[in-house]
Amino acid sequence: MATKEQQDIDPTDPFAAMESLRVALAGAGIVLPSLAVDVASPRLRLVDLGRVRADVAVRLADALRNGGRG
Repeated sequence: MATKEQQDIDPTDPFAAMESLRVALAGAGIVLPSLAVDVASPRLRLVDLGRVRADVAVRLADALRNGGRG
């Protein structure tokens, strides 16, 4: 079931999607420093997750495995 926050996000707005992801990751104690909207390809509406250190990638994988509980 979608939360109220998920229902309010326009799934076609890459800026809203990026901010939603940033907030969710922060809640799990994870920061992706390069997280951004790819403004070079506006028609594709891409969110660029960027590059991260290996330890951050492992924490992200652990958070996903644990349902967001880092």
